[in-house]
Amino acid sequence: MDLYGRRITYLRLSVTDRCNLRCRYCMPLQDFTRLPSEAILTYEEIVRICQILTRLGVKKIRLTGGEPLVRQGIMDLIGRLGKIEGIGELCLTTNGVLLKKYAGGLFRAGVRHLNISLDSLRPERFAAVTGRDLFSSVWKSLETVLEMGFSPVKINSVIMKGINDDEIPALAGLTLQHPFEVRFIEFMPIGGKSTWSPEKMMSCREIKERIEEAYGALKPVARSSNAGPANVYGLEGAPGRIGFISPLSNHFCGTCNRLRLTAEGHLRLCLFSDEEINVKEALRKGMTLRELTEFFRQAVRKKPEGYRTGGRRAPSCSRGMSAIGG
Repeated sequence: MDLYGRRITYLRLSVTDRCNLRCRYCMPLQDFTRLPSEAILTYEEIVRICQILTRLGVKKIRLTGGEPLVRQGIMDLIGRLGKIEGIGELCLTTNGVLLKKYAGGLFRAGVRHLNISLDSLRPERFAAVTGRDLFSSVWKSLETVLEMGFSPVKINSVIMKGINDDEIPALAGLTLQHPFEVRFIEFMPIGGKSTWSPEKMMSCREIKERIEEAYGALKPVARSSNAGPANVYGLEGAPGRIGFISPLSNHFCGTCNRLRLTAEGHLRLCLFSDEEINVKEALRKGMTLRELTEFFRQAVRKKPEGYRTGGRRAPSCSRGMSAIGG
């Protein structure tokens, strides 16, 4: 529990800053410096952190990156995490490029909840946004995980004015044919080399209006107690759902239940703050279990009530999304 009465139950855990795509809102095409392998947390350190945090009340762990599936030996880590008592949900956020290859192993390890990034249904635009012509690989992965029984399968779409906002109806329309939850995410000013500008940002209110113009009224859907920040709706007769994540136009700091751990072991208490707590240093000092437990208790007490813009039009942070882990 933090100082504002929020119960922290959700850890977003980055296992690498490396990725096989170069999405324009996440990772720059040039001037990107990867972390050396010795700088990132070992699998043993990750498992130990997760064991401590689950004892303190974390129920949901999401593996992120970069692209988590590019890290060597990742399935061994996922298997070990799946055996930790107290984890109610072990989830994965991925760009989907390698997902078909690893789907069977993920399912056997107990992963059922997948978030897959997909910002366009047009192969040529997908290549322009991600820097790689791999749309077919992602779509085949989506088909595979539905056939295997993964659920929920969520599609994350970052909407940018003048780039992919004309595909809002098509992306929402996927829910009429498939049991996906398509989640529309506001373009955020993350990273010193971010291409964000106010002109490119479309609010979730505007996105919702576009969808309702095309398909009619959206009906609210009840959220689970351990859900993320999306406000979820459904179209009449649709097997899927539509979610909206609005960190800029309607921020959700008051209900924030999550921590973020970067690949090199820095704990971030707020996405939009560059203040970090060095967990890796604490681990490698040889702290006892009791000392580490108290370390995390005190860290959570530093979680801010909400983000601050510092007089800017929108919040921002200097580290890129691939370094933070989403």
